[in-house]
Amino acid sequence: MSEKLQNIPIAKPWMGEAEAEAASRAIMSGWVTQGPEVAAFELEFATYVGSKHACAVSNCTTALHLALLAVGVKPRDEVITVSHSYIATANSIRYCGALPVFVDIDPQTYNINPALISEAISDRTRAILVVHQIGMPCDLKAILEIAHQHNLPVIEDAACAIGSEILWNGEWEKIGKPHGDIACFSFHPRKIISTGDGGMLTTSNPEWDRQFRLLRQHGMSVADTVRHGAKQVIFESYPILGYNYRMTDIQAAVGREQLKRLPAIVERRRYLAQRYHELLADVEGLQLPTEPDWARSNWQSYAIRLTDKYDQVQVMQQMLDQGIATRRGIMNTHREPAYQKEAWSCGATPKPCNCGAGKCDRLTESEKAQDSCILLPLFHQMTNQDLDRIVEALKNSLIKHD
Repeated sequence: MSEKLQNIPIAKPWMGEAEAEAASRAIMSGWVTQGPEVAAFELEFATYVGSKHACAVSNCTTALHLALLAVGVKPRDEVITVSHSYIATANSIRYCGALPVFVDIDPQTYNINPALISEAISDRTRAILVVHQIGMPCDLKAILEIAHQHNLPVIEDAACAIGSEILWNGEWEKIGKPHGDIACFSFHPRKIISTGDGGMLTTSNPEWDRQFRLLRQHGMSVADTVRHGAKQVIFESYPILGYNYRMTDIQAAVGREQLKRLPAIVERRRYLAQRYHELLADVEGLQLPTEPDWARSNWQSYAIRLTDKYDQVQVMQQMLDQGIATRRGIMNTHREPAYQKEAWSCGATPKPCNCGAGKCDRLTESEKAQDSCILLPLFHQMTNQDLDRIVEALKNSLIKHD
């Protein structure tokens, strides 16, 4: 009797003894909340991406919230972004009491279409929040040109994009330098590197970095590290309303080890993406992901697109029956039940489009991408045999729908 094959998950963090020992180091030090490991992680992260400042927080959603607050987003303001993203992108705007204005995507990159941004700008627009979706960099040059014309800050939701690169003035530079005003990263287990959960903000603006650090710790005027190292009694004050958005030293210690692994992780994922390209190139009915010549993805996810003759859910189910986990195309926030109640806009004024009941005539490419794309497994520990098995399962699933 043949041995049953193990299921292949959609993702798996690459961790080992180094991360376990780092967590133990923090635990045994007696300092487990935000402290010296966090400070070291921030410095090392800033050095890696080439940013002047990096501030660690509890997750990317809180990073986005702090970024929007720092650039001055207030209730009744508008922030231009995409619906085609994890719901946290739009939620962070709503946390500020502002209105997300959704712009459709470029169907090739699944990122915001720069050609549609200008028409969405109004006298209430306070920022542009772009997403480097599934690790593929946005067209930042085009976006920043529009933003500068209207004197608007650009925040990068780089949750998936650590290790991705963009060609900037003839040089390859890391996403997170930042090229916009603030970039926000995630360390969730589905991302390239993980601290269990966690986030990071990078910026060149020292005042914004100061605000992040104040707001992440309840608005406390004196950092714990300063107070505990003082030779005299210090009483902190709380001059503003802040939040508990801190990263722990246990997480940061793990993050420091993960950061050491990052170059190897990105290299491996690029190799696996290239093998997917080669093995799927001649399969009819698929559109494979493409990289613009100015972008290098970290391949946080590998998204294939099905033609209309295939049913997305049935293909995914048949792959699952063969032990292969997949995910659908990136969600559209405007289709979620929460955003049948929460306020949002597609920028149409007056509204000539058919917005409502999870459908919008101005977001057709976003909706098509969700309904026709499938994310295939991609993680560092995948073997060539795993990849061959995934491709064979996909081909089998497609044949059944011819």
